[in-house]
Amino acid sequence: MKKHRCQICGYDYDPEVGDPDNGVAPGTAWEDVPDDWACPICGAGKDAFDEL
Repeated sequence: MKKHRCQICGYDYDPEVGDPDNGVAPGTAWEDVPDDWACPICGAGKDAFDEL
């Protein structure tokens, strides 16, 4: 599973860690992150992320 980086603030979404504080369990692939999920740092949508 690949990491994705927010182009606004530089936050890295790591699928091994997920974002449990915002409802995304560890082990969740980027493709399975809900479309309405937002960056926990700056609030940007998934479209602001690029694959690393």
